[in-house]
Amino acid sequence: MKPFAATLAIGQHPPHKAGAAPRFVVSDGTIEALKWLALALMTLDHANKYLFGEKLPGLFELGRLALPLFGFVLAYNLARPGTLQSGAYLRAMKRLALYGLAASPFFIALGGLGLGWWPLNIMFMLLVAAGTLYLVEKGGRARVVAAAVLFLVGGAFVEFWWFALTFCMAAWWYCKTANKAALVVWLLAAISLYVVNRNLWALASMPLILAAPLVDVKMPRFRHVFYVYYPAHLAVLLIVATLLGKHL
Repeated sequence: MKPFAATLAIGQHPPHKAGAAPRFVVSDGTIEALKWLALALMTLDHANKYLFGEKLPGLFELGRLALPLFGFVLAYNLARPGTLQSGAYLRAMKRLALYGLAASPFFIALGGLGLGWWPLNIMFMLLVAAGTLYLVEKGGRARVVAAAVLFLVGGAFVEFWWFALTFCMAAWWYCKTANKAALVVWLLAAISLYVVNRNLWALASMPLILAAPLVDVKMPRFRHVFYVYYPAHLAVLLIVATLLGKHL
């Protein structure tokens, strides 16, 4: 098998080979629908966590689907042809850094974090994933080494750690190459989230994702909605929790 980085043509999907998994192509509307589903699940999960002490039945489990859905949407968009040349990686990383910082005061104030601030919120996890993928796609020995360092060090500071980063990277690899090995790694990464979640509900996201090419949802794209929504919903939860006297 060729090395991972060597299987990736910059900004292009390689030709389909006999025996390879079917090409993974999802409509823009369906990608948008998955993002909105992830937003809804995340919101319910956070409301359950910060306002109801995780006592509402089923919401914690359903909330485990949000991270893999967000990770897939990012990975799919970064795997599109021409992403590197268009500068989309850098734009995405700037937004993730900006809104991750904007969300941090609310994320920290809501409590429940180690050392009062750790781990960093999901925006930073997606930022580390995007940065790692950017270095891999740029190519070259020095950049691949830098990607490995970013993965190892960054994974220690973000939500869901290296398990989420591996999920994002494997999803990107599969969307780029339709490689069966990538699909196996992707599924194993979803299973590995058990270490964080203490359940296998993240796996429930995979049928939704893998069935996505079969569905063409007609939904307009709302640019930047996730970036703005993330700190905004945390701010609202903090205000409500404060009024109820529930924040830590």
